[in-house]
Amino acid sequence: MNNDMQAGAESDWRQNSIYLVSLVVAFVGLINSYPSYWIVPRMGPFQPEIVRPLMLGAAVLVVTLKFSFAVGWAKNRPGLKSTGLALDLLILAVISFALWRFSVDMLEMVDSMVIFEGSHAAIALMASAAFIILCWRVWGAALAIVGIVTLFYYFTGPYWPGIFRTAPFDILSSSAEDLWFNLGEGVVGGITAILIFTAFPFVLLGAMLERTGGAHSLIKIAFHFTRRLRGGPAHAAIVSSALFGTMSGGAVTNVVATGVITIPMIIRRGFHRAFAGGVEATASSAGQIMPPVMGAAALVMADITEIPYLHIIIAALIPALAYYASLFASVVFESRRLGIEAVADLSDTDTDLVVRRQDYYNLILVFVPIATVVTALLYGFSPAGAGNIALTVLIPLSFLNPEVRKTPLLILNAFANGGRQFSELLMSVAVVGIIVAVLAATGLPNDFTLLVGEATGTSLVITLMIAALAALMLSMGIPTLPAYLTVILILGPAITSLGLSVLVAHLFVLYYSVASSITPPVAIAAYAAASIAGGPPMMTAVYAMRIGLVKFVVPFVFAFYPVILLVEESGTQFEWLPFLSIISRLLVVIYLVSSAVIGFDQRRLPIWEIVVRLLLGLLILITDPFIHWSATVIAIAFLAWHLLVYRQVKTAENIVSKSQP
Repeated sequence: MNNDMQAGAESDWRQNSIYLVSLVVAFVGLINSYPSYWIVPRMGPFQPEIVRPLMLGAAVLVVTLKFSFAVGWAKNRPGLKSTGLALDLLILAVISFALWRFSVDMLEMVDSMVIFEGSHAAIALMASAAFIILCWRVWGAALAIVGIVTLFYYFTGPYWPGIFRTAPFDILSSSAEDLWFNLGEGVVGGITAILIFTAFPFVLLGAMLERTGGAHSLIKIAFHFTRRLRGGPAHAAIVSSALFGTMSGGAVTNVVATGVITIPMIIRRGFHRAFAGGVEATASSAGQIMPPVMGAAALVMADITEIPYLHIIIAALIPALAYYASLFASVVFESRRLGIEAVADLSDTDTDLVVRRQDYYNLILVFVPIATVVTALLYGFSPAGAGNIALTVLIPLSFLNPEVRKTPLLILNAFANGGRQFSELLMSVAVVGIIVAVLAATGLPNDFTLLVGEATGTSLVITLMIAALAALMLSMGIPTLPAYLTVILILGPAITSLGLSVLVAHLFVLYYSVASSITPPVAIAAYAAASIAGGPPMMTAVYAMRIGLVKFVVPFVFAFYPVILLVEESGTQFEWLPFLSIISRLLVVIYLVSSAVIGFDQRRLPIWEIVVRLLLGLLILITDPFIHWSATVIAIAFLAWHLLVYRQVKTAENIVSKSQP
C-alpha cells in the first residue's frame, strides 16, 4: 500500500511539473512570438541568443518529465529505475550546459570573434546526441535514425566514394559551428527559430479550439447538416476534420480529437470498423493541406521559400478542395455498396449529438479565429502576427461557452496542452536542425541532384516519382514538418532543376509527407484511428490509402497543370480557359478513381471496369490535348453506358418482381 501511495505521489508530482513547465513554454513563447509588446510591457521579444535556448531548455524539461527513462523502466524493469533516473539527469545536464554555453558564446560573438576549440565540438556532439535520444523517445526510431545516419555521413564524408565524397574539414571548429554554435543552421538555428517565432501561435490556437468546446460543437453541427446524406456521419467526419485539422495541423491530434466522436457514429450507421477508421484518418491527415492555416509546415514553407504565406494558402485551396471532394465521393460509393440509406432525424443516435443553440454559439470559436487570420493576412500582417491576433480574439470569445465560464481553468489547460505539444514538436525540429546543418555543410543536395539527373535524364515524371517515394519512405512514423523539411532539402534542387517552380516543388513534397500518415506499413494516423474504431490496424491503413488515393494524384496534377494553384509563384500565368479545362477534367477523374477504389458505382464493378476507370483517369491527366480530351469523352460515354445498363437491369427486376404473385 505504501509503495502504491508513493508511486501515486510521484505521478502527481510529475504531472503537475509537466503542467507548470508547459505553461512556462506557452507564455514565454507567446511573449516572444508577438510582433509588439501586447502582453507584458517591457518584456520580450528577447534576443534570439537568449530566447531560443530558453524555449529549448524548457521544452527538454517537459519531454524529459513526460518520457522519463526512470518512469518507463520502473514499470518494466524496476531494477533499472536508478539507471533511468541517472540517464534523465545526464541528458538534462548535457543540454542545459550546452544551451548555456550557446547563449554565452553567441552573445560574445556579437562583439568579438570566438575561436572554437575541442570543448565546443564536444558540446555540439553531446547535445546533438541528447536531442536524438529525446526525439527517439517522443517520435519513435524513424527520424532519430535519419539523424544518426546524417551525423555518421558528416564525420565520414571525406572517405565516401564518388559524388558522395566531401572535402576534408577541421572536425573541431567545423562541427562546433555547423551543429550547435550557429543562429542560421544547426539545432538552435533557423528552423527552430521559425517554429518558435512563427508557428507557435497556431499550435496554441489548435489547443484552444480543442479544449474550449468549438471542436465538439463543430462535429455535431456537421453531422446535423449531413444527416440527410447516405454517408451521414462519415461526411460529418470529413467536414469537421477539415476545419479542425487546418487549425490543429497534426494528423494524429486531429484523429484523437474528432475521431472519438465521429468514428463510433460512422460504425453505428453500418460502415465497417476499418472503413470508419480509414475515413477519419484520411480526412484528419488532410487538415494539414487545407487552408487557411495548414499547420506549421505551411508557415515554415513561407519562411524558407520567401513566398507570402497568403499566396501559399491561396495556392493550396483548389487541390485541397479536390481532395476532399474525392473523400465525399468515396463515402457515397461505399454507402451505395452497403445499401446504407439516409437518416432524416437523430432518433437512432445519442441525445448528446442533438444540436442545441449553444453549439451555434460555439461555432464562433472556430470561424472567427479563421476569419481573423485571413483578414489580418490581407491587411499585411505576418503569419505570426495574424496567429497572435486570432489567439487574442479567441481567448475572450471562449467565455461564450458556459463550460469555460464555469471553469476558466480550461483556458490555462489549453495553454499547457499547447506548450506540451510544442515541446514535443521541438524535439523533432532539433533533429531536423542537425540534418539541415549537415546538408548545408556537405553540399549533399547538389550531389543528389546530379545523381537523380544521371538516373532520370530530363524526365520530370520519373523525378517526381522518385521524390514521391522518398517523401513517403522518409516520412513514415514522423511528424509532417520534419518529414517535409528533410525531403525538400535533399530533393528540392533536383525537382526545380527540371523546370518546376519552387512553390510547386514544396507543395508536392508537402502532399506526400502528409500522405505518409495513411500509407502502410507505418500509417500512424490510420493506426490511431484503428485504436478508436476497434478495427484491424493494417486493414484500416489500407482503407485509408484507398479512400485517399486522390491525395497521391493531386500533386502530379498541379505539377503539370500549375494553373490550378492560382498564384504567379506557380510558374505560370493564370488563364481562365486552361483553368476550367483542368478543373472539369479533374472532376471526372475524381469520379472515376473514387468509384474504382471502392469497386462500386450504380452497381458492383467487375475487375475489368475498375481497370478501365483507372486507366481513363490517367489518360485524362495527360498534357497532350488530343489524348486527354479523347479520354474525357470516352470516360463520360463509359459512365453513361454504366448508368444505362444499371437502369435497364433495375427496370427488368421491377417487372419480374411485379409479375410474381
